[in-house]
Amino acid sequence: MPETDGNALVDDLAARIRSKIMSGEIPIGAPLRQAELAAQFGISRTPVREALRQLQTGGLIEVVPNRGAVVRVPVPWEVREAYEVRAELESLAARRAVDRLDDTTIAELRSINKAMYERSLAVAAGTATERDGNDNDQFHSRIYEASANTRLSRMLGEINDAFPRNVSALVLKDSSRHREENFREHEELLEALAAGDADRAAELMRAHVLRAGEHLAHWYERRSSTVFTG
Repeated sequence: MPETDGNALVDDLAARIRSKIMSGEIPIGAPLRQAELAAQFGISRTPVREALRQLQTGGLIEVVPNRGAVVRVPVPWEVREAYEVRAELESLAARRAVDRLDDTTIAELRSINKAMYERSLAVAAGTATERDGNDNDQFHSRIYEASANTRLSRMLGEINDAFPRNVSALVLKDSSRHREENFREHEELLEALAAGDADRAAELMRAHVLRAGEHLAHWYERRSSTVFTG
């Protein structure tokens, strides 16, 4: 096989494994055994090994003594740092979006927020899984798009891709108070966006993302000591 084809295979495999991790299909702390992955994807172990090395370099997985490659559990300070930056970027996105969101998009955002709230209740009740939807990402992504700044959207995407996306649903599942808070904060943000109040929208978004980061950091903190033993 030509080297370029081999590189493309490794890149594609790394992307497919990454997708499974980001969706929660492969959860944090889970082992990534080369033989099992090779059988699953119908390929040899060599590209699997290279793909895992690529993901390790990117910080998504790590090699643990006596366990091998596992999905890495982010440490709380990493989450707080990332969300501190994300809060400022999303605040800017909300400010820019104020003059660019039409009534139709505002209505879509309200629908997404309601669907997310209802899904979080279903996850908590055990009638849905955290992988059934990505409403929170959709909500925030619509605002990124409305900001009409490609670089801003790209930077936010890079921050979000640093952590498995299903964890946000798990955080909501674990706390009824946070579920209510998250829904209410989105609604308040939508009111500011609909009213054309750029300063309030930016302020609300910044505070919302910082609080979400704290909830996420605490969630990882509680699990970091048990994920390999529980």
